[in-house]
Amino acid sequence: MAQWLSGSVTDNHHWHANLFSLKVKTDAFSFTAGQFVRLALNTDEGRLQRAYSLVNSPGSSEQEFLISTVAEGKLSPLLQQLKMGDSVELSQPASGFFVLDEVPEGDNLWLIASGTGIGPYLSMLGTHQLWQRFGHIVLVHSVRTIGDLVYRDLIGQYQHQYPGQLHYQPIVTREAHSGALNKRLPELIHSGELQRACQQTLNNRSQVMLCGNPDMIKDTKTTLESLGLKKNLRRAPGNITVEQYW
Repeated sequence: MAQWLSGSVTDNHHWHANLFSLKVKTDAFSFTAGQFVRLALNTDEGRLQRAYSLVNSPGSSEQEFLISTVAEGKLSPLLQQLKMGDSVELSQPASGFFVLDEVPEGDNLWLIASGTGIGPYLSMLGTHQLWQRFGHIVLVHSVRTIGDLVYRDLIGQYQHQYPGQLHYQPIVTREAHSGALNKRLPELIHSGELQRACQQTLNNRSQVMLCGNPDMIKDTKTTLESLGLKKNLRRAPGNITVEQYW
């Protein structure tokens, strides 16, 4: 049974009306980049809880979460309204196997996300392990609107810190945006447009992590398999490691 850790909100940054980042101060706890915890609020309807990936890297003094507000949801609209000093509970210990230790060696590492699925990758970017293991890292973020392209300043800091090692490729499907591609991920991979834009190969010597909505993962995985990549399993190591967000 999960144990609960009390936390206090230190910041609630609204990227736009339906997307926000929540920072919570807690006692220190251990986790691996890519893992998740549950956030919980006690309400008149009882305890409401849901799993969210940690955006911050291990060792941070605050825990951070990127959350999309679900209009018909019970918890996310309440989390969006939290202010500095408000209380929220976090489950312990952190969970999940969407971590770098589960990813085999490769010539390059593709971190492909849709929407809030970029969260665990931001946590990984703040670890030494990522940069030591892979000479070329490609962060692909597919979103609907320009306003969904979050944490660009932070990503830019990593590009400056590790020159030539990280390529960031935004994809915006419903608006035109300079530097962004504007087609669905499977189409971009199948045509080779994504690989050309990122100047990296996608083959059976690549490692790919997929995080986001199930449709994106299903269709992108199918396209990657057509290129000769295989799903990564502990009993049969491959190239594609997945995390579905719902």
